Amino acid sequence: MKKIEAIIKPFKLDDVREALSEVGVSGLTVTEVKGFGRQKGHTELYRGAEYVVDFLPKVKIELVVGEDRVDQCIEAITGAARTGRIGDGKIFISSVEKVVRIRTGELDADAI
Repeated sequence: MKKIEAIIKPFKLDDVREALSEVGVSGLTVTEVKGFGRQKGHTELYRGAEYVVDFLPKVKIELVVGEDRVDQCIEAITGAARTGRIGDGKIFISSVEKVVRIRTGELDADAI
């Protein structure tokens, strides 16, 4: 099993969720986060005063899938989240040793 974490622009969340459901993903976790990469924030003007926004709002999506579905999920996320501009985000893939569904006690693939 693999855990996929994707950091994307907030306005792309619905598109990514729909793309993932089309490839059979039944559950995911979404967290509002802030950060920066190559964008390095930006400067804004408020009531005549200039200030720097260091951390930009992003959305973090987390899901666990079988190893056979990782490539499909990556394609779905990149296709739905890409705008072609800096700051589109990143996808991180890591291994998951064990999954336990708390309610039933199911393990691993049965618990996803």
